[in-house]
Amino acid sequence: MADPLDYSKVEKRPQAISRAMEDYLKTIYQQVRHDGRISTSKLAEAMTCSPASVTNMLQKLSDLTLVEYTPYQGVSMTPAGARIALEIIRHHRLLELYLSEILGYTWDKVHAEADRLEHVISEEFEEKIDEALGRPSKDPHGHPIPTKDGKIDLKHAATLWEVAEGQTVLVQRVSDHNPEVLRYLASIGIYPEVALEVVKRSPFNGPLYVQVKGEEHGLSEELAQQINVAEP
Repeated sequence: MADPLDYSKVEKRPQAISRAMEDYLKTIYQQVRHDGRISTSKLAEAMTCSPASVTNMLQKLSDLTLVEYTPYQGVSMTPAGARIALEIIRHHRLLELYLSEILGYTWDKVHAEADRLEHVISEEFEEKIDEALGRPSKDPHGHPIPTKDGKIDLKHAATLWEVAEGQTVLVQRVSDHNPEVLRYLASIGIYPEVALEVVKRSPFNGPLYVQVKGEEHGLSEELAQQINVAEP
């Protein structure tokens, strides 16, 4: 799915962009990509800070024309704000892959490390990583890596929880926010590009049983919702 905003025509970022602003823009982008807008209260929850702090930051970002903010009506992104968010996401996902493939980090540890490094690497260093990795299109968790000119492949992928009993699917991506979840999925062999067969759905939101490489495992709704899949 193509991104509706044309980031490739956006001019250079404003100079007065702090690390905190980048974090906000990345979070806002990831939320509004699905819903169009995000409320101040939901953003405060995502950023783990007070609504007053969020309002103050949104006013600053609005003054820089990086977001469109109306009190009590939430916030949406401008193309300029989305371009900065995608730049940070590109840094993050390239770093995750570099940490995993070159430095040997397990996939449950790369997210936190990339969060710390994504704001400080230079464009030259980003280019070196991209080249060393062979111009990859996905990170270790299967999420698309934005291109240098601000394009991203946003193909829809259903959650595992939506898959019908008896259907075989291929894992596309998994959420990277909970290290414990990633460690568990690794322990039962669930990674991007792995085939799963849904063998049984228990009633009343009970476990979903899947077969992975000949072994059967029960997954809760919460866990199955964090795994995106597609037909083989």
